[in-house]
Amino acid sequence: MNELKITYLYDLSHTILNEYLLKFEYPWEALNCLKDEIIQFGNKLDLNEYNLIKENVWVHKTAKVFNSVYLDGPLIICEGAEIRHSAYIRGSVVVGKNAVVGNSSEIKNSILFDSTQVPHFNYIGDSILGYKAHMGAGAVTSNLKSDKSLVVIHNGCTDIKTNLKKVGAFLGDFVEVGCNSVLNPGTVVGKNSNIYPLSSVRGVVKENSIYKQGIVVEKR
Repeated sequence: MNELKITYLYDLSHTILNEYLLKFEYPWEALNCLKDEIIQFGNKLDLNEYNLIKENVWVHKTAKVFNSVYLDGPLIICEGAEIRHSAYIRGSVVVGKNAVVGNSSEIKNSILFDSTQVPHFNYIGDSILGYKAHMGAGAVTSNLKSDKSLVVIHNGCTDIKTNLKKVGAFLGDFVEVGCNSVLNPGTVVGKNSNIYPLSSVRGVVKENSIYKQGIVVEKR
């Protein structure tokens, strides 16, 4: 179970919500109260550094935000981040320092750590993506089961109940996800792991692994 803990998956020095995340043991536990936390945190931001562009939407003055994006609060866009053409951010989101949200990407109720990249046609919902995690073009997090039942984290022979209907994916630091992959509800990918393109991933992928069409091998 240690490999699923927040402090194991993430270097918390790379997110402004480090103190918030430390309140929880596992990342999915942080999803329920994320909206309220972002509002509280945002109201404490220095308006010499951030612009309050609409209710509960704070954008750092060094961030680059294209005119064609849609931004809904609560939302914090940090220093040096880039929100590209036609991105759709639906609220309860933190976009970390130097992170990239690309063209036609959609995000809701999620934390993107610093230098995370979701650059092309990605959907990120009810998820946490670690430092320098990268989603290839068209890769998505699926956050709702087809039968609408509560999401369970499958870790080998152990099933962990989240008691949540909507849970996306939790990517550790430096995770690479290949193009057009689907991360099914409750997927956890350990740090420094790679997911091959066109993969359908479910359950837990251990750190320093390569996932290819359901086969997992340790990196050498």
